[in-house]
Amino acid sequence: MGGKTDDGLLRLARQDLVAMPPYAPVEPPDVLAKRLGIPEERLVKLDGNENPYGPSPRAREAMARYPNYHIYPDPDQRRMREAVAGYVGVDPERIVVGNGSDELLELTGRLFISPGDAVLNAPPTFGIYEFVARTYGARLVEAPRREDFALDVDAMETALAAGAKLVFVSSPNNPTGNAVPPEALERLLAHDAAVVVDEAYAEFAGGSFVPLTAEHDNLIVVRTFSKWAGLAGLRAGYGVFPPAVAETIRKIKMPYNMNVAAQAAVLASLEDREALSSNVERIVGERGRMAERLTGFPWLRVYPSQANFLLCQVQSRPATEVQSQLRERGVLVRHFDAPGVRGCIRISVGRPEDTDRLVDALVEIGAGVA
Repeated sequence: MGGKTDDGLLRLARQDLVAMPPYAPVEPPDVLAKRLGIPEERLVKLDGNENPYGPSPRAREAMARYPNYHIYPDPDQRRMREAVAGYVGVDPERIVVGNGSDELLELTGRLFISPGDAVLNAPPTFGIYEFVARTYGARLVEAPRREDFALDVDAMETALAAGAKLVFVSSPNNPTGNAVPPEALERLLAHDAAVVVDEAYAEFAGGSFVPLTAEHDNLIVVRTFSKWAGLAGLRAGYGVFPPAVAETIRKIKMPYNMNVAAQAAVLASLEDREALSSNVERIVGERGRMAERLTGFPWLRVYPSQANFLLCQVQSRPATEVQSQLRERGVLVRHFDAPGVRGCIRISVGRPEDTDRLVDALVEIGAGVA
C-alpha cells in the first residue's frame, strides 16, 4: 500500500526542487480587483510591463476567423518561423518559436545544463534566469551589477574563465531598464560559453544583437511578442540560435508548443507592424513624460530606462508602504526587495491617463510635487 499523504510521495522527488523558492509572478487583475473591492476597469495596471494598447485589431480578427482550432498545429511551425525570420532578418533554420520567450530560456537550460554545471547570472535581473538554472540543478554563479546597474564584465569574465558554460543577460535589463553595450557583449562572447541575450524589450530600445548571431556561434537571442505586440496573454516568443543548436532545440521541445491562436495572432501582427510600431512610439514618448513627472517627487529617484517601464528608488519611506498605498487607490506597481534594487518600485509605462492617475495617487500619499 502506498502512503496516504502527498507529502509522503515527495520523498521520491528531487529535493532541491522541493526546497526551491517559487518565482513570484504578478497577480491577475480580476483577483486583485476582488481583493481590493475596486471594479476591475478602475484598476491602473502598471505592474506587469504589458502593452496598454493591446494587440493589433488584425490579430483579433485573425483569431476570430481561424477555422481549424480542432486540428493540432504544425509541429515544425514553418509559417511562423519564416515570418519571424523575415522580421529579424535571419534564416528560418535559426528560429525556434515557443510558448513565450520563457519557454525558449527553459529549453536552452534543458539543452545545456547538467546538474552541477556553473551558470552565470548578473543580478539584479529577471528572476526566470535563476529559476531555470536551479530547475536543472545548476550551480548558480552571480556577478552582481555595478551601482549604476552596468554589467561587471571583469567579474563575469572571471566566472567564465573558471568554467561557467552558460550566461544569461537581459538587454534592456529587467527591472533596471538599461541596455548592454556592444563592447561588453563582445567580451563575453570571446569565452567558450553559451551567451543568452534576452531582448524582451528590444523594440522599445531601438536596437538588437540579432545581427551578431551570424558572427558568433555561441550567441543566442530570445525575444517575445508579449511587450511590443501586446500578446502577453497568448504566450508567443522565439529564439535565434546557431543552426545546429536550433535543430536540436526543436527536437527536444514539446511538439505542439505554440497553439494555433497564438500563431494566427503573431502572423497577423507581423503584417500590421506599422500600427504596432506606432504604439511602441507612443509608449516611448509616454516613458519620457512619466519620467519627467516622477522626477518632480523629491522622495523618488528615477533611473533612466530603454524599456517600457521605469525603476524608481523610494527614499525616506518604505517602498512597500508606497506600493500598498498606491494599490489601495487602484494603481498597481511592482516592488523589489532584492540586493541592488532594495526599496525600489518598478512602474510600467501605460497610457497618458494612467500616468495621470499614478501621479495623482502619489501626490495624495506623499504630499509631493508633481
